[in-house]
Amino acid sequence: MPGLDAKSGPRYDIDDMFKPSPQPLPDWNAAFEEGQLSVDIFREKNELVIRSTVAGAKPEDIDISVHGDLLTIRGKREMERNVDEDDWYYRECYWGSFSRSVVLPYDVKTEQAEASLKNGVLEIRLPIVDIAEKGVKVTVKE
Repeated sequence: MPGLDAKSGPRYDIDDMFKPSPQPLPDWNAAFEEGQLSVDIFREKNELVIRSTVAGAKPEDIDISVHGDLLTIRGKREMERNVDEDDWYYRECYWGSFSRSVVLPYDVKTEQAEASLKNGVLEIRLPIVDIAEKGVKVTVKE
């Protein structure tokens, strides 16, 4: 057939799909300003417990705040070494700034909050306000 050479046709098109691309892998992290954390939240006796994996983050790089019923975790984790673009095969881990805000299901005693970081897992413990403590006495005036 005119216009066809020995290295054309469906077989060679499929073979080309499996050749390494001369283009560098896209930097997926560049598309996002911040990564979002996954969290587990549960009640343990009289405490609300929030856990999240923050592997690679240092305690001094994590900021936790509570405003009303909204808890926010912010931080950053940095890659420890630079890798040349040509040496990457997979790039799935998120490096950079991250944050997560969650609405707390209970009123909590923020002044008694505690946080710890162990083996890349952040754990926040917030004592739950007892219903009896929440009550406010209202005085009736004449």
